[in-house]
Amino acid sequence: MIIGIDIGSTTTKTVSVEDGALTRKIKTRAQDAVTSAAGALGKLLIENDIEISSIAGIAITGAGASKIKNDIFGIPTRKVDEIQAIGTGGLFLAQARNPAADPIVITNAGTGTAIIRAGNGGITHLGGSGVGGGTIYGLAKKLLPTADFSGIMELAQGGSLEQVELLLEDITDTEISFLGRQATAANFGKMLDSAGNSDIALAILNMVYQVIGMISVFAARSAGVDRVVVTGNGGNNPVGKQILETISGMYGISFEYPQDAEYTTAVGAALCWENAAGKPARS
Repeated sequence: MIIGIDIGSTTTKTVSVEDGALTRKIKTRAQDAVTSAAGALGKLLIENDIEISSIAGIAITGAGASKIKNDIFGIPTRKVDEIQAIGTGGLFLAQARNPAADPIVITNAGTGTAIIRAGNGGITHLGGSGVGGGTIYGLAKKLLPTADFSGIMELAQGGSLEQVELLLEDITDTEISFLGRQATAANFGKMLDSAGNSDIALAILNMVYQVIGMISVFAARSAGVDRVVVTGNGGNNPVGKQILETISGMYGISFEYPQDAEYTTAVGAALCWENAAGKPARS
């Protein structure tokens, strides 16, 4: 058994992989990387009655992995490059959903956003953006009465973009190219005095997911594919998915959300260890 731990800036995801199959998964939060990694592993062991002796190794990745200098609990521990982990995990989960998913573009939407091409030809980091979940949290903290994810979502469900966003219909009587008159001309470009918290919450999500969606479209076109696999916590946002679906209809790029997508990087880290040991991953 290999344990994969993705030590992120806000959440740590931990999985167990056995012979190329994802067998267990948990999420935890802690204030520092060492506490996160040790606590996540301990939680996985205790809740699943796993003996330490059954673990062949621990693969760590993510923002906090550099803080881990030694083996965890005496178990061989190695760092895995985060881009390689995202690409390996994303391809694995995408192929479980669709065996023909090769090559693919992966948009890993977490605190920020990373975009990767994976498949034949290897794993390539195409770029990304600092716009992501961290942007939603930071703006909500200053502009809304809550920065809690569920609170933001509840507010956004009752919001109207017309109160905050400058739309094409506000500045022209005709459509521009393939854009409808309801398309955004400028995020937060109107901001009426009557705009309420629900409108602002929706506008924050709209801006973030439009950025994520558009850079994904450009990346997919540059890679010559018409499918984008969305991984990370960003794929769990129902309002965000609706925004991405609108972009999909406009640009002909489909967005897919594989099962267990938020564990992509942890899964990929564990699979990188297994693959290096000569055990082929299977979906």
